[in-house]
Amino acid sequence: MESTRVDRWLWAVRLTKTRPDAAAACRGGHVRINDRPAKPSTAVSPGDRVVARIGERTRIVEVVRVIQKRVGAADAIACYLDRTPPPPPAQPALAVRDRGAGRPTKRDRRALEKWRRSGGF
Repeated sequence: MESTRVDRWLWAVRLTKTRPDAAAACRGGHVRINDRPAKPSTAVSPGDRVVARIGERTRIVEVVRVIQKRVGAADAIACYLDRTPPPPPAQPALAVRDRGAGRPTKRDRRALEKWRRSGGF
């Protein structure tokens, strides 16, 4: 087995929950193989670079082994090399108020307006 459909492979290595989700991502233009748009039937083979936007996250993986049937998570991870860069560190919120704490005070409002004028968001 040297190649398989990209929608089947995405499902088999557990990057998508279902095969129809993988096919929909391909049809929506969210999957690219070697920097080319991929249809669900596009063949994927070892050495290919797959960029898939699944939900809010973009995954960049390199195909190591082609499988057609869904396998356990430990076996699925061995089928690709994850080249996805780590997410940027979360920036702490400037003004966090406890829920139900009431309206901001005049001092809080002034600090918030100063932050908005400085381009804080």
